[in-house]
Amino acid sequence: MKWTLRFCDAMNPRLIAKIIGLLLLVSSFMMLPPALIGLIYKDGHFWPFLEGFGVLALIGALPFFLYRNIDAELKIRSGFLVVGASWLIVGLAGSLPLYLSDVLNLSLTDAIFESISGLTTTGATILTDIESIPHSIKFYRQQLQWFGGMGIIVLAVAVLPMLRIGGMQMFRAETPGPMKDQKLTPRITETAKALWYIYLGITVMCTLSYYMAGMNMFDAICHAFSTISIGGFSTHDESMGYFNNSLIEMIAVIFMVIAGVNFASHFLAWKSASIRTYLVDTEVKVFIGFLAVASAITSFQLYVTGTSDSLYESIRQGTFQAVSVGTTTGFTTESFYLWPGALPLLLILFATIGGCAGSTAGGFKVIRMILLFKMSMRELYRLIHPHGKYLVKINGKTVNYRVLDSVSAFFVQFLFLMCVFTLLLASMGEDLTTAVSTTLACLTNLGPALGDAGANYADISDGGKSILAIAMIFGRLELFTLFILLIPAYWEF
Repeated sequence: MKWTLRFCDAMNPRLIAKIIGLLLLVSSFMMLPPALIGLIYKDGHFWPFLEGFGVLALIGALPFFLYRNIDAELKIRSGFLVVGASWLIVGLAGSLPLYLSDVLNLSLTDAIFESISGLTTTGATILTDIESIPHSIKFYRQQLQWFGGMGIIVLAVAVLPMLRIGGMQMFRAETPGPMKDQKLTPRITETAKALWYIYLGITVMCTLSYYMAGMNMFDAICHAFSTISIGGFSTHDESMGYFNNSLIEMIAVIFMVIAGVNFASHFLAWKSASIRTYLVDTEVKVFIGFLAVASAITSFQLYVTGTSDSLYESIRQGTFQAVSVGTTTGFTTESFYLWPGALPLLLILFATIGGCAGSTAGGFKVIRMILLFKMSMRELYRLIHPHGKYLVKINGKTVNYRVLDSVSAFFVQFLFLMCVFTLLLASMGEDLTTAVSTTLACLTNLGPALGDAGANYADISDGGKSILAIAMIFGRLELFTLFILLIPAYWEF
């Protein structure tokens, strides 16, 4: 009884229920656009989305209206619980229309896996023969990624200022990257709105670019959704290879790079009307340099092994695949998991680094790799000059020791989870290549993997899919947000 009272005082479960109810209400409206697509294309899938809308709206409305008069500040401790719970709940909720579809005939596990994969922008799929799938479901999969790219909670904070419940706590818990306290605007609501305006604007530009390059409007919208969210879902089994269009591939490369850059940098560049923001940002420069090196290595390997017919094709395929995997998007033009030698594994390892902090990309994040490198160099200098004082700086500013500690902790936790999830998958009968690559692909939110998951994840066992779905959420929330819920001290009041 005493523990229950302390829990209620510290966590305010009624406030948490109100927030999650509100997020479910927001999520229910995601069912309406694909329902409209179903009516336009007359694909017979209007009702599964309408039923999903009704169920989610009802479930979300009950706690929201029951506790609508509760007006309290959301504490930091509660913020982590809300974010973790909401991503799990919204991921489960997103599986409803997929499970209800009589065309897909998915098991509940498969439906949840596909939903969470979309929402976390992982892009791992269990579906085959995607061309035969109704347009409404195709659109829904892409839409899941687009909303998940910027984050459901960031969306809620952006469009629902009435939250007034410590939106900053949820925003910080969900925002990727080690330096979470940077503000673009004085108010968190305005910051979230600014990010969403930029996100929407880039998506519109990407859509128009795809359309003018030869895609029909439906494919252009769908692929813009997955490009800007760095999700990687496609409306075709062959992904971008279906179009066999070098202009489309070049456009995809450009926008994948744009989406992989910190959206705060985009905001500052737009506000100052200058590209200088990018030129002086160490993370952006290293990110572009890393993708250039990865593209060069991949192209060279394709050429010397004779995998591609010509130098041009080697550069074309190598650049596209390296950028797609390096940004953790996961689009493909060829079955790269069949490429010779160590090239497939090398590409998967590229995804470990990922994009910039504050972008829609997954992975370890470039800024963390920079800081780890600088920290390791600092220790080497200390061995040479034991009494010397060496500071770690980014963009000319000294990095706080707490940020450095968090980067080190993140690295340890990432390796720990890699080992745990790999062992769990191996214990379920998956071969080592499949276990390692799928774990890495899901923790980095890449999607494409090697081994039995090279083509898709349909052959992975239900238990393996459940584990990988958890890995996706861990990757999307960057470990800490969920890890903290597993620490006994978190539940001590």
